[in-house]
Amino acid sequence: MLRWRVVCGLGFCFLSLSASAKPRAREWGIPFTGKTGRLNAITDVAGVEVGFVTLNRGQGKLEVGKGPVRTGVTALLPRGKASHDAVFAGWFSQNGNGEMTGTTWLEESGFLEGPLMITNTHSVGVVHGATTAWRVKQGLIGNVISLPVVAETWDGYLNDINGFHVKEADALKALDDAKGGAVPEGNVGSGMGMICYEFKCGIGTSSRVVKTDSGEFTLGILVQANHGLRHQLRIAGIPLGEQFKSNLVYTKESGSIIVAIATDAPLLPHQLKRIARRATMGLARSGSVSGDGSGDIFLAFSTANPNLHGATKLAKLSMLPNHQMDALFAATVEGVDEAIMNSMVAAETVSGAGPKPVVALPMDRVVPILEAHRRLTQP
Repeated sequence: MLRWRVVCGLGFCFLSLSASAKPRAREWGIPFTGKTGRLNAITDVAGVEVGFVTLNRGQGKLEVGKGPVRTGVTALLPRGKASHDAVFAGWFSQNGNGEMTGTTWLEESGFLEGPLMITNTHSVGVVHGATTAWRVKQGLIGNVISLPVVAETWDGYLNDINGFHVKEADALKALDDAKGGAVPEGNVGSGMGMICYEFKCGIGTSSRVVKTDSGEFTLGILVQANHGLRHQLRIAGIPLGEQFKSNLVYTKESGSIIVAIATDAPLLPHQLKRIARRATMGLARSGSVSGDGSGDIFLAFSTANPNLHGATKLAKLSMLPNHQMDALFAATVEGVDEAIMNSMVAAETVSGAGPKPVVALPMDRVVPILEAHRRLTQP
């Protein structure tokens, strides 16, 4: 498939067609700090698997129960399908106009005991039930309580959200299809109907490799971005949103963002909550003020310290000292910002249930503005 790519030189940039995959944010020249992992994705953290089911069908005027359908399910498995082992985790709510089930037990126990599932607001229930059924079928739980962690953001502008189109089979397929490797971005999975800064966006990911006195560690981010108003948008520190005043969607913020943070650094639950809090700063870099109508909820987990959940005797574990966490804090802030940008750059214009299409971020206009402000790096 032919794709546009940015070419810079002699003080200016232009677009040309390329047969390569669609460029990601840093490939357009948007500057980011920090060293990325090989894939610049949450799957750079060994063992992490991600799966998607995308529901995209129907055109024309909204008919509740028929469509248009622009939604889906995203499944994130911290240790992959082959592992029955829980991970240490922590969570944080920047603004609570949203839902992430299972967090009261996560807070109490310090463990994320299964996958993190993400969908639309009105499909949390069916995904919750499906996740329990999947874990039972996998033999991961017996006759004991199951409290899945299911997060949501609202896709009702583009999607027939009251038609309840996400089914149990969709959640099961997202779990069964989860895998490592490169992670699709933009209009995929539960990101299919999402909007941020009144441009089309959806799923985005990134990663960082950091050095500490205790060794080198990887931190990965996955976001479902669905937040912000156009005038708030900043890219590379430039208030770009003010220059794009057409094709607006909202009069007030009604979106949200879910951020998942994975790391192989040996962190305890209280330290992971500290990591989760830093996602707020990455969110702010692109301009969000986390409005009253926004559900901005973040979860961080560590794949270190295996085989502690369900221990029957005194267990030994490792912990990164608090004073060595600064590099991970920085990686979180940098990575969330880049993942949001990746979700926007990857997304494509979508029409759906709303009165008008939601347009993609026009990179052919963004690139020259960043170049004029000397904020574009060379490809």
